[in-house]
Amino acid sequence: LFRSSITSAQIAPTAQFVNMKNRIINGAMQVWQRGTSSSSIGYQTVDRWSFYAGSTPQISQSTDVPAGFVYSASVSGTGSVGLTQKVETVNTIGLVGQSITISFWLKQATGAGSNAIALNLYYAGAADNWNTSTQIGTSQNFTTTNGWAQYSATFTNMPSGTSNGLQVTIVTTRASAVAFQVTGVQLEVGSSATAFDFRQYGTEYDLCRRYCEVWADPSYTTFLTVMAPNPNNTYQLAGVMPIYPKRAQPSVTLSGASTFTNMWQGGSSTPSAVAFGVYSNKSVYPYITSSTNQGGYSTLLQLNAGAVTSNYVIVSAEL
Repeated sequence: LFRSSITSAQIAPTAQFVNMKNRIINGAMQVWQRGTSSSSIGYQTVDRWSFYAGSTPQISQSTDVPAGFVYSASVSGTGSVGLTQKVETVNTIGLVGQSITISFWLKQATGAGSNAIALNLYYAGAADNWNTSTQIGTSQNFTTTNGWAQYSATFTNMPSGTSNGLQVTIVTTRASAVAFQVTGVQLEVGSSATAFDFRQYGTEYDLCRRYCEVWADPSYTTFLTVMAPNPNNTYQLAGVMPIYPKRAQPSVTLSGASTFTNMWQGGSSTPSAVAFGVYSNKSVYPYITSSTNQGGYSTLLQLNAGAVTSNYVIVSAEL
């Protein structure tokens, strides 16, 4: 039967999906543009998360997860071992004066026990400027086990510095060797943890690309752009290449020139050098020098197929 008296409350989706309540990006560890394992610290694998350890660092993607999740980040090392995410000021301004709750799922294989894991929260010294920071409240310590469990802590009356951006850190308190896995990290308004805000992969991927995008493919050549020659055919410059809009003007890092090929009518060569310039937060441009004369032809620059850890272009505006 047709029903004509339907209220807005009856047709509204749940707030979980309308409001994107989780201020953490990639809290479910879904997006891994840079690769799925590393023995280095910093932004190396799972998007939006910076990894650190005192020594012997190791981070990798894991399918050992609590119910409902697909991936977790598995980390290990000696000394202070942790994951941290900086939340941009545009996503924290509205939190000033509010109560917020941070929750996460964690399983600790090595070093579990009383007060083994700490949750720390900081705000930046200036808007999106992390040269200095101030801790909010005190470290929240948790007693962990070698099985999956959810942990949470609430911070009340968030200070005015919250509008400069927040940093969430999950770190071990042990000086000895430790290993743990984490997923389902959420920062939400309110005094208690609620169900995790699962977002569609495409949405999470786009949120991550505001801070970093990676061009690489292990199986296929990535065609980048047409290069225009200068009169002596030794230096070539491309026009603007659009990128996913970044939060700020990005930097570009790339693999060596040997991972690129410059193709033209009747031939190809390996460039002597490849570099990228940056026009704005929305566009970049490559330029190359080549060891082979192209006879005045325009050429096509391509990134050869290869693992993301060896053949890549990374455009990054991480905090």
